Amino acid sequence: MSEENTGLTLPMNRRQFAMTTLAAGFALSTQPVAAETITTDSAGLTAGEVKIPVKDGTIPAYRALPEKGGPFPTILVVQEIFGVHEHIKDVCRRLAKLGYLAIAAEMYARQGDVSKLQMQDIISKVVSKVPDAQVMSDLDAAVDWAKKNNGDTSKLGITGFCWGGRIVWLYAAHNPNLKAGVAWYGRLVGAGKANELQPKHPIDLVTELKAPVLGLYGEKDTGIPVKDVESMKAALKKADKPCEFVVYPDAPHAFFADYRPSYRKEPAEDGWKRLQEWFKKNGVV
Repeated sequence: MSEENTGLTLPMNRRQFAMTTLAAGFALSTQPVAAETITTDSAGLTAGEVKIPVKDGTIPAYRALPEKGGPFPTILVVQEIFGVHEHIKDVCRRLAKLGYLAIAAEMYARQGDVSKLQMQDIISKVVSKVPDAQVMSDLDAAVDWAKKNNGDTSKLGITGFCWGGRIVWLYAAHNPNLKAGVAWYGRLVGAGKANELQPKHPIDLVTELKAPVLGLYGEKDTGIPVKDVESMKAALKKADKPCEFVVYPDAPHAFFADYRPSYRKEPAEDGWKRLQEWFKKNGVV
């Protein structure tokens, strides 16, 4: 029977998605890869690419979890502006080594593959066209997938970096079942006027937060000044929300990104320790 005769709207064909598989290696715009790059093996893990059903088709994702046992507490890992490339996959494996099911869904799957683009094109051609509502829905789909694939989503956390750091705050306002979030240098206020695709920023959603968020930021981040962090702190205090911030002295943006020159070992390691403590404190364990 044809689509026209059924009266149903069929899911979007996969070929209409810009990405049906994840990019390999590191994004072009982050090259060359630094000597400090951390590589986590998959020994004792089940790790690799999976397909997540979404309302209009499927999107690719990387997931890692312990090989035996389960179900495991679940952490959504939200990509930097560079998409789900090797660094984000490695973060998933690091979390799996700690006993989590970690899953990173490709948030730009419909809009484009950023792995071969330079920064200016990443922003103008892809990222600027990604709706927040789409991201929230796709993260929900990742949770559904995890629940069916050895994840304990009653113990749900989220962490994200850069572009994904902002998404952590948004998702904490979106999902009432989230236990906790850890946002690494995610934008807190709008760079300009709100628009149809990104109608609100974290500071606009403070009263709607449903889970505590730990914000990890750098004092020398030229894109997210300390005054933005202070504004967010004040709004959270007024709304009586149990969120916390750590601002690392002299740390720039992307201080956790061990494959880039921005990496700072001490704050990165301290932040990773605090992430683990935050999730445990808030029931993601």
